[in-house]
Parts: sequence; structure tokens; C-alpha cells
Amino acid sequence: MRLSEFILRDMERILVQWEAFAVTLLPAAARMDSLALRDHARPLLEAMVADLSTGQSADARSQKAWGRAPQLADAPHTAAHTHALLRAQSGFDINQLAAEYRALRASVLELWMDDCQPEARYLDDIIRFNEAVDQAIAESVRSFSAEVERARNLFLGMLGHDMRSPLQTIHATASYLTRMNAGEGVSSAADRLIRTGARMQALLDDLCDFNRTELGLGIGIVPAEVDLVAVFADETDQLRAAHPERQIVLEAPATLRGVWDGLRLQQLLGNLVVNAIRYGTHDVPVRVALTGDDTEVRFEVRNAGAAIDPALLPRIFDPLQRGPDAGSRKGANLGLGLYIAREIAVAHGGKIDVRSDGQETAFTVSLPRQVVARGTL
Repeated sequence: MRLSEFILRDMERILVQWEAFAVTLLPAAARMDSLALRDHARPLLEAMVADLSTGQSADARSQKAWGRAPQLADAPHTAAHTHALLRAQSGFDINQLAAEYRALRASVLELWMDDCQPEARYLDDIIRFNEAVDQAIAESVRSFSAEVERARNLFLGMLGHDMRSPLQTIHATASYLTRMNAGEGVSSAADRLIRTGARMQALLDDLCDFNRTELGLGIGIVPAEVDLVAVFADETDQLRAAHPERQIVLEAPATLRGVWDGLRLQQLLGNLVVNAIRYGTHDVPVRVALTGDDTEVRFEVRNAGAAIDPALLPRIFDPLQRGPDAGSRKGANLGLGLYIAREIAVAHGGKIDVRSDGQETAFTVSLPRQVVARGTL
């Protein structure tokens, strides 16, 4: 008996074994009934039977083995795709998802061999069946990973939204305490609370910006005519107040007007300066140099100190990248600052580069004098 005929004839027995294995995948399976545990197993097997019954070229076989079988235009969601989504939503992990397919492969072939003792001329069915299982695994893993990523991004978005209100309350309460003149102890505690809240707010802002980019929305900007010198002077003043132990020097012309999102460029500059403070030599100033012409502005943030590891440079703007000793340094840091700086530059139609040697590290940002909004905050 051909393998396709056996699967159709013994479908229920195969499904019983599928369910018996699925119920062991705890803790998710403990909350599921028989129907949920068998979810899409029958359509999966029927799709494999259809594949076994269809001729294929050598190229099609090769593509399928790599999980690249063509997808029908009128069937964008296969049984493997839908099964993966439901398993992800039910709390299965990706190893459990793959284990289901391994168990199915072993169960079907073992039952067929034991019951039918297939003739040698039918053994090619084993290869075809394995190809079909591999294709289903590839489809399921892609869909499962995408669903997990979507759920994570939604969670981050909700977390960022829900945390803003309590942070604002903490800041407002601490500011009220500083105005009460309730004594040096209360004022000092309120100041610490304000500074801690500001660090938490910065982390939250980074997290929300990262979430937007992961959802494909990019960094939102609202361009308007601003004086970039005034924008940067205000930001460097705030940075000096936050880091009184460090010297921050701004070198700029008297004025430099253009169309940008001033708040976002303050965020970009702040991220670069904080990075320079964190990794630069403490007794050497961090320098910000701003220049411009009729079509473009450029600014550099330079710090003295050890050179960035050449192996890190190609991925330094990737998200969640941190220096080798970042965990031992003072201050909150998710490893998103440089990534967000790059995204802000890109949202303005600009770019950011870095060079580093044994004497100095410099981040250079180039921006057009005007930018068309690609999103809103």
C-alpha cells in the first residue's frame, strides 16, 4: 500500500498518536481539550497526502527540502501556517512545535512500515513524505516566530503606554515635595526621585521608540523651522546639569536655521553625548561641533578614550548592542541609544557614521536643511 493511501485509511489512528504526544507538551497542553490538541493535524496530513499524490521535478524537490515550496496564490495561509499561529497563541514554545512534527514523522512511518511492509518500489514515498514534513516545519517556524514577535511588540507598546501615567505622577509628586520647603532631607530625597524618574522616563522613551521601529512605523517626526544652535544649546545645558562632573563643550555658529524636528534632534544629540560620557575619558571634555552650508548641516560628538573594538563597529548601531563593560557602568542603559540615534537621523533623510582610534571616537551626523515628515509622534 502506498503511503498516501495508508495515511487516509488510518487517519484516526495517526491522530490518536498525535494527540497522545501533544498532551505531554506541558504546561500549555494542560489547558487544552482533544479538539485543540489535534488542531489542524488532519488538514496537515491531508496536505501531505495531496503532495505525495502529485508529481514533482528535481528542482521542486530541492526547493521543498529547503522549505521553499511555492505557495498557492489563492491559499496564502496553509494548515502549517495556521497551526503555528494557534500553537503560539496557546503558549507552546518553538521547540514543542518542532517536536510535534518529529513525533508525527516517526509515528506515520513506523505505523506504515509495521502494517504494510511496503515494497521497495514504494520507498520513494518516504523521501516525499519527509520533504512534505520539512516544508510544513519551515512554514510553521516562520509563522510561529512572526506571531511571537508580533505579540512581543504589542506587549512592549502596551507596557510603554501604561507606564507613562504612573511615571508622570511620581515626577509631579516629587516636584511638589521640592516646593514644600519641608527640610533638607525631604528636598534631597525628592531630587533623587526626580532624577531616578527621569532615567526611567528615558528608558521608557527608548523602549517605545524601539517598539515603533520593530512594528515598521519608524521614528515619528514633526518638522518645523527651528534654530539648531538654540536647540543644541538647550540640550547641552540639560546634559551639563545631569552630569555636573563632566565637561561638555558646544562649538557652533551664532545661528543655524532649518526645518527639522527639534525635540527629536535633541534626543539624538543627547543619546550621542551620554554614550560619549559613558565610554569616554572622564577628565577630557566631550565636544559637540556643529557646522552647516546651504543644503546640509553636520555635527560631531567626540570623546577621548579607548578605541571601539573593530569587530563591534559594523554593528554598533544595531539594537541591544552594549559595550563590553556596560553592565558595570553607572546609569540606565538598554543598548538602544545609538540605534535610536540612527533611526532619528534616517527619519530626517540623513545618516550617521562613526570612526574610532586610540585617541578619539567621533560620531558624525549629516542632515539635509529641510525634511519632509514621514510620520507623527
